[in-house]
Amino acid sequence: MTGQSIVLAADVPFPPSVEDFYLPSILPWGAHDNYWFTKITLLVWVTVALLIVFFLAAYRKPQLVPTKRQWIAESVYGFVRNNVAVDMIGPAGVRFAPYLTTLFMFILLNNFWGIVPFVQMSPNSHIAFPAVLAVISYVMFIYVGIRHHGFFKYFKHALIPPAPWFILPLLIPIELFSNFIVRPFSLAVRLFANMFAGHMLLLVFTLGGFAMISANAWLAPVSVLSWALTIALTMLEFLVICLQAYVFTVLTASYVQGALADEH
Repeated sequence: MTGQSIVLAADVPFPPSVEDFYLPSILPWGAHDNYWFTKITLLVWVTVALLIVFFLAAYRKPQLVPTKRQWIAESVYGFVRNNVAVDMIGPAGVRFAPYLTTLFMFILLNNFWGIVPFVQMSPNSHIAFPAVLAVISYVMFIYVGIRHHGFFKYFKHALIPPAPWFILPLLIPIELFSNFIVRPFSLAVRLFANMFAGHMLLLVFTLGGFAMISANAWLAPVSVLSWALTIALTMLEFLVICLQAYVFTVLTASYVQGALADEH
């Protein structure tokens, strides 16, 4: 190792601190005061704006023979209403279709940023956003259950399974842990882990190609292979993006169905 390399290595803080996980502000002024406005914040705002503008434009002048925009909007809503809300919850699921459609589209668009060139970062690869979405779904299905059954009856229904009395001391803590702790945690971590892992894989193979070709010209074929794998992984990530939006929405609907069910 040369002296220059030693100096450069000494300038890099190790081990990394918690602060290294916070993205810097993208605003050109007052970066210290505007630390909250990062690339991820901008992407979420753009996602919300795109969803609002698209659905408002699609339903601005609804027609009996739908336009392309109206057809796309109706197809998305119809897919979530029929294949998620009604299939999972039953006829009562129609009233949850607007929320589930919004949830599905918000997650789907935020996930797509992970494969958009020159962006390649999904806001859902930051644990904060999946956690907030999980908390919203968590509060909703508990509220729906309490409103449908009443406070005490709902928690009795959720915590006390139909089992012999002598095994209930073992089952009740398991039901409590499963229904009220694991559900929001698994919703958030599943989405976050898949998006974060996909982001890291694409980053490793993309930058790995540049690193190898910069280190040695003889590694150029390996660099091309690394970039080819990046393209293949991007296609795989596209499937993961759609699947994770669908899974999050289906699980939310299943939790609502469980809260409304009359039997354990």
